[in-house]
Amino acid sequence: MHTEIICRNSRSLRRDARRLASAAALVSCFIANFACAVTLNPRGVGQALIYPYYTVNKGQDTLVSITNASEIGKAIQVRLREGHNGRDSLSFVLFLGAHDTWTAALTQTDDLGGAHLNTSDSSCTRPPIPSGGVDLRSAGYDGTSGPADGGPTNIGRTREGSIEFIAGGDIDSGSPTELAITSPAAGGAPGCSDDDFATFADDLQDPTEGLYGSASIVNVGQGTFYGYDADALQGLADDVMFLPGNPYPGPSLDDASNNEGVDGVARAYIDTMDGHALALDYAVGIDAVSAVFMADALYNEYVVGASLGANTDWVVTFPTKHFYVDSLYGTVPRTPFENAFGPLGSADVAIWGTVFDREQNLVPFGAGGLCQLCPSEALPYEVNVIGFGQPSQDFTSPVLGSTLDAILMPLAGSAGNAVLQLKILDLRESSAHSLPGGVDPHTGEPVTLVGLPVTGFMVYNVINAHAQPGMLANYSGLFPHHTTALCYGNVFGCQPDVGGP
Repeated sequence: MHTEIICRNSRSLRRDARRLASAAALVSCFIANFACAVTLNPRGVGQALIYPYYTVNKGQDTLVSITNASEIGKAIQVRLREGHNGRDSLSFVLFLGAHDTWTAALTQTDDLGGAHLNTSDSSCTRPPIPSGGVDLRSAGYDGTSGPADGGPTNIGRTREGSIEFIAGGDIDSGSPTELAITSPAAGGAPGCSDDDFATFADDLQDPTEGLYGSASIVNVGQGTFYGYDADALQGLADDVMFLPGNPYPGPSLDDASNNEGVDGVARAYIDTMDGHALALDYAVGIDAVSAVFMADALYNEYVVGASLGANTDWVVTFPTKHFYVDSLYGTVPRTPFENAFGPLGSADVAIWGTVFDREQNLVPFGAGGLCQLCPSEALPYEVNVIGFGQPSQDFTSPVLGSTLDAILMPLAGSAGNAVLQLKILDLRESSAHSLPGGVDPHTGEPVTLVGLPVTGFMVYNVINAHAQPGMLANYSGLFPHHTTALCYGNVFGCQPDVGGP
């Protein structure tokens, strides 16, 4: 509990410091001619990276890489979040020099154990990662370090989840910290001595972009490989996010704050459905991050069939959900989510949708089928895996073997597409599944985004038993989700506001 109080106080101090940013910092934003606002960069390079899924289930390993493509070193907060509620299961600071790449692997400890992080990379971390790696921990959710959250307390919760990397500051050229991460010791790698990093936050300047990364879910025995690029956030913060003298526990997404916003703590840039770029200011930093992930509907494809040995999983991750449903962050639930994470170990999110085959035949799901007023299917976790195909005997998803498998999709055929509707009501009689609080800085008009902050992808696997005589072949693929956006407000690019949801 004391650790959590310190954590909250440290974050409050960082927010207060950024709110007192000088007018000179604001001017520098425009002189530098870059957007000091939260955006989701489709080109894949940013200040923060979100990896929507890792797993060690079903004999799989998850390989992770991150690259600093910039000309200056960076101090990066790394946080692995378990999939049920996004609680911290392992965190450390990673120091990357200019054009440096860090790699690691997540593997299972044993059949009943949790996940284990191992790296042979020489990049410095604090605390140091031992040569044999480090186990992910249950202390963040089981009550031994701060309050429990009501979910399962076993170590198995760490076996799948998401990962975030946040560049909290650039490292001053020629500083002791830069010398520590670049000067070779015996063997040609940096020495990474504890003494070199005691005051590393004093050697930081305002963070810039330059990070990109990827992850790969690999099963060597089955010959499957699912690779994806991390989501890249630009403009998360303009000022150093590590607090001098007390740099731990380090920044998180709710520390978003930028100098461009004039009507709040943080500004976000989003694209409306007509291609219009919309600037929105938010009084709460995490709302600006959620804004760039907001979607009212999610689309992708599927392929299934016993004759093909084919199955499909969808990973549906709400990367900011814990800030709205976990009492660790204040009074919950808060919109856009409708339920708090509670004693049943879930925070249900109501959805509805439709599955189509390739000839436009359809199967609706959710109570009442296409009834938009009565969705009943639920996505209970921060990271959810939706299975298409035959249910497994152990109630895990058919491709990834996920225990976060919340829904088994009804099928319209052996292949086709599906849509998840993330908004609850077209009649806008409820505030659930909408993010209010945005302000258009040009007009002062309020704007509400409809739906939920979401990311993820589809994965499929096909087993070919007749590739050649005596040969079994596996084929696998991964494709990011497609989304649409909906906003209400008296601004260009949004639906006219007639009272708000």
